[in-house]
Amino acid sequence: MSFTIKSRFLAVGQQCLKMASRAASGGKLAGKVAVVTASTDGIGLAIARRLGQDGAKVVISSRKEKNVQRALQELQGENLDVTGMVCHVGKAEDRTNLIQHAVDKYGGLDILVSNAAANPAFGPMLDTTETAWDKIFDTNVKAAFFLAKEAVPHMEKRGAGSVVFVSSIGGYVPFELLGPYSVSKTALLGLVKAMAPQCGRLNIRVNGIAPGIIQTRFSEAIWKNEGPLKEQLLQIPLSRLGQPEDCAGPVSFLCSDDAAYITGETIVMSGGMVSRL
Repeated sequence: MSFTIKSRFLAVGQQCLKMASRAASGGKLAGKVAVVTASTDGIGLAIARRLGQDGAKVVISSRKEKNVQRALQELQGENLDVTGMVCHVGKAEDRTNLIQHAVDKYGGLDILVSNAAANPAFGPMLDTTETAWDKIFDTNVKAAFFLAKEAVPHMEKRGAGSVVFVSSIGGYVPFELLGPYSVSKTALLGLVKAMAPQCGRLNIRVNGIAPGIIQTRFSEAIWKNEGPLKEQLLQIPLSRLGQPEDCAGPVSFLCSDDAAYITGETIVMSGGMVSRL
C-alpha cells in the first residue's frame, strides 16, 4: 500500500474517531460556551437552539427582558443548557456585561455569534438621515467589532475560539431600498477578512454568514405581499425563501472542529441568489 493511500486511511480513521468521540460526549460542540446576540427570535434564536442541540452551553440576549424570558422558557423546555440576559449591543457596558456573564456562568467563552442589527431606514438611499445612518453603523458594524474585541481575550485564555458575524446577501448585492443597511453588511465582509490574520495567530477563527431572504419578521414586507414575493422567488433558483434553520447549521459547522481550517470566509446561504461583490 502506498504512502498516500496509507495517509488517506489514517486521516479517515482519525476523522471517524473524532466523530465517535463527539457523539459519545453529547455533540460536536460539547464543552463549548457560546454567546449569541439578538437571539430571542428569527435567525438568532435558530442559531442558539442549534448550538445548544450540538452540545454548547449558550447565552442568549435581547434588548427586552420579556423576549429573553420567553426564549429561555422555550429553549430550556427543550432541555438545552441556556441562560440569557438583556443586552443592547450599542452600549459598551452591556457588551462587557454580556461577555462577563458567560464567563461567570460557564467558566469561559469559546464562541461568539454577532447577530444583532438595526435598520431604521427604508427607501431611496439619498433620503437617509444622518441619525439613521449613524444608528445602522453603530449597531451593525461598530458594536459587532467591539463585542468581538471584548470576547477575544477570553477565547485566548481557552486556547482557541470562533467568531461568526451575521452579514447578508445584501452585503454582496445591495437592496435598493435598504442601501445603508446593505453597506453595513458589506462592511462586515471586510471585518471578517480584517480580523482573521491577528485572531488566527491566537488560534481564534473569524468567519461570517450571508443569509439571503429568510422568512423572519425583518423580511415580512416581502413574504407577506404576493407581488414582492413572486418577484423575489424569480431570483432564487431553489424557488423558496430561507428559514432561520437554514442559517443555524452553517453557523454550528463554522464553530466546530469540522471547520478547523476555515477562517476569514463568509458562507452564503441564499437559495442560489447571485452573490458577488
